[in-house]
Amino acid sequence: MDRPRTKQVCTIGPASADKIPDLVAAGMDVARINFSHGTADDHKAYVHAVRAAAHSARRSVAVMVDLPGPKLRLGELDGGELRLVSGTSFPLTGVNAADLAAKLQVGDRVLMADGAVELKVTEVADGQVNTEVVNGGLVRSRSGVNIPSERFGEGGLTDEDRAGVARALELRVDLLAQSFVRSATDVVDLKQLLPADGPRVVAKIETRAALDDFDAIAAAADGIMVARGDLGVDIPFEDVPMIQKDLVRRATAAGRFTIVATQMLESMTAAARPTRAEASDVANAVIDGADAVMLSAETAIGAYPVEALTALERICVATEISAAHQMAGVGAPLGTSPADEMIAAASYVAARNGVGQVWCFTRTGRTAELLSLQRPGVPVVAFTLSPVVARRLAVRRGIVPLVLPAGAKSVPLTDQMEAAWRSQRSASADNDSVLLVTTSSQPTGINRLEMHVLGAVQRPHGDAK
Repeated sequence: MDRPRTKQVCTIGPASADKIPDLVAAGMDVARINFSHGTADDHKAYVHAVRAAAHSARRSVAVMVDLPGPKLRLGELDGGELRLVSGTSFPLTGVNAADLAAKLQVGDRVLMADGAVELKVTEVADGQVNTEVVNGGLVRSRSGVNIPSERFGEGGLTDEDRAGVARALELRVDLLAQSFVRSATDVVDLKQLLPADGPRVVAKIETRAALDDFDAIAAAADGIMVARGDLGVDIPFEDVPMIQKDLVRRATAAGRFTIVATQMLESMTAAARPTRAEASDVANAVIDGADAVMLSAETAIGAYPVEALTALERICVATEISAAHQMAGVGAPLGTSPADEMIAAASYVAARNGVGQVWCFTRTGRTAELLSLQRPGVPVVAFTLSPVVARRLAVRRGIVPLVLPAGAKSVPLTDQMEAAWRSQRSASADNDSVLLVTTSSQPTGINRLEMHVLGAVQRPHGDAK
C-alpha cells in the first residue's frame, strides 16, 4: 500500500507497548506519549522502543509528549473501570483537584470520558461533591472530568506540566503538546521553559477561550491540535465539525502544522473494523488539509492497535487519491521573496508536469516546511544531515524525511540524495523529481530549481538552507 501524505499519530499505551516495531513498520509517523497516564519508567521505555524501532526500520519517527495541563481526572478505580447507571447518585471523589468543591455549584453539569457520561451536581458541602448520573456509561481510571472551563482559574501551566517538561527534555522528545491552552500567553510561558532549539510546541485547542484567542495562539505555537474530545464538551458538539475545518484552514494559512485528534476510529478499541461514519470522519480531516490524524484509545488501550493504524492509512490513501481536486489550493499563502517565488514555482511544476516527488536539501527544515505548506500534490522528500530535523519534519503533511550520511562532502549533493532515496526504494522507482538547491556561494536562500531524472548524470551542486 502506498503511504499517505497525511501523517499518522499513534498513542502508545499498554495495548501497544510491545507492538511498537509493528506500528513503525505499518507507517506510524509520530508516537504520542500521554504523560497523564502511565509511569515515568513506562514513558522512558516507550521512547527508547520507538527510537530503536525507527532506527531498525530506517525511518524518522517523531516522539510527541502530551503534557497533562489543568485537566481534572478521576483517580484509580477498582478493577480499572466503573459503569455508571442513569438516575443513580455518584460522589465525585478521587479527582486530582483538592479544591474541586470550590470550583462547582449545585446544578452544574459535569462530563466524563469525552462527554460520554453526564453528571449533575446535586450537593456541595464540607468539601464534598455529590452528583446524579444523568447519562450513564463506562468510565475508566484517569478518565477526564470536564467542568465549565471558566472555573479553571488563572494560569495554563501546572506544577505537573513543569515537571513533565523537564522529563521530556531528558528524553529528547521532538514535540510537546500543551493541554488546555486558553491564550497565547500559555504557549509563551511554556516556550520559556524550553531551549532555543527545543521541542516544537503543539497547542491543543479544546476550550472556548482557545477559540477566542486562536490566531494569537497559532502565531505563538509551532503546531495546532484540534482536540475534539474536550472541545466538544466545552462547546456544543454540533459546532465541532465546522470549527475543525476553520481551525485547520487558519492554522495552515499561518504556516503551522495541524493534527486532528480524538475518536477518529473509536469503535476500533473493541472492533477489528471501523464504522462507515468513522471512515467519513477521517476522510473529512484529510480533505480539510490536516497535516496529521491521531489515534488515541484505539492504539493505547484498544484490542486492535496495528489494525487501527492500517485502517487509518487506508482511508487516508483512498481519500487523497479520490479527492485530490478538493484538496487543491488549500496551502498557505506565500510572500514575494525570491525563496517564496522558488517554492511557488516548484509547487506549480510538480502539479503541472507529473513529476514523482519534490526534493530539497534542508539544514533547519524550513525549506521542506514551506514546500509542505503549499500542498504540492506529490511527496516532498526532505534530505537533511540532522536526525532531529528529520524527526520534526515527520509530522508535516507530504514530507518524507531522509537523513544523509555524514562525511560525504566530496560526493555531489544530488548523488547523495539519489543514493539515500534508492536505499529505501526499488530500482524501478525512476520518476522525475524537482530539486530545490542553492549554490555554495549563496547558502542563505533557495536560488536553484531544476528537473532531475533519477539516474541521469548531473553536475555537482552546493548545499541548501
